[in-house]
Amino acid sequence: MKIAFFDAKDYDRPAFDKFAARENIQIKYFDTRLGQDTAALARGFDGVCIFVNDDLSAPVAEKLYALGVRVVALRCAGYNNVDLSACFGKLHVVRVPAYSPYAVAEHTMALLLTSVRRIHKAYNRTREFNFSLSGLVGSDLHGKTVGVVGTGKIGRIFIEICRGFGMNVLAFDKFPAKGTNFDYVPLDELLARSDVISLHCPLTEETFHLIGADAIQKCKKGVVILNTSRGALIDAEALLAGIKERKVGAACLDVYEEESDLFFRDFSGHIVGDDTLARLLSMPNVIVTSHQAFLTEEALGNIAETTIENLAAFRDGKGLENELCYRCNRVEDCRRARAEKCF
Repeated sequence: MKIAFFDAKDYDRPAFDKFAARENIQIKYFDTRLGQDTAALARGFDGVCIFVNDDLSAPVAEKLYALGVRVVALRCAGYNNVDLSACFGKLHVVRVPAYSPYAVAEHTMALLLTSVRRIHKAYNRTREFNFSLSGLVGSDLHGKTVGVVGTGKIGRIFIEICRGFGMNVLAFDKFPAKGTNFDYVPLDELLARSDVISLHCPLTEETFHLIGADAIQKCKKGVVILNTSRGALIDAEALLAGIKERKVGAACLDVYEEESDLFFRDFSGHIVGDDTLARLLSMPNVIVTSHQAFLTEEALGNIAETTIENLAAFRDGKGLENELCYRCNRVEDCRRARAEKCF
């Protein structure tokens, strides 16, 4: 089986080479992202492997299908960059639903601690032998209320970490988890009562700009907003306005609404034209990391192993446990529920 691997990075290759050799899958790595202009690179391959900023819109899906590609393996959990309806009947789409929820949850807490204890500022100071404590006064997390939006595996692990710091927890999820020991409240109540708000939900039509101007006005003055999920959950312009109005006390972002043309690349020697991101980065109470919350040795190994297993299952004609289909959970007769391919 031959796979075209798009948007390849150096840190991807060791784990994928290891597990691909085990399953006798050949991988050709391409640095470029998948899109309409690069889809032709998949000619002669059985499938493609893509990441969060690759483009699997309808035109790209049609091109891949015409080239003979029959399976697309997402090496991530999110799939808002995929037109599932366009893929149905042509391309089987599989993903990695969970790779290391601890990695993302722990990175979220690392961002929060860095912000509230001014660790980033202290680090820069001491490197210049400035040991003054002026301007480094932080705040305790103990006794504060954290509102967690989205209580999947990552959200629930983050909740347990917060409890370890003695924080009070509120949660919101359209589909609440069963058997939990924390309180679910309406979103508006969560916004109004939380000192810290952390987003751990997928990006859908319903959650697009979940945190916008209206939501920010419902928040406590000085709220800390964390996002390690998907950039477009937050209206970046509204967030910037909230910071300038002193309504938002701090923002910690591992994702950004317009990140696809920026993240995972080095622009240190260039002028970046994204004024909104530039203004956010200029704020002393904003921390941005470049979609690295997932980036641990454990997570990379799990991602590679599950992705290769998905591809091997497709090759061997087995049911695809991790297949994505726009019809799944919407019709009673779901083929995947019977351990079969979706079409």
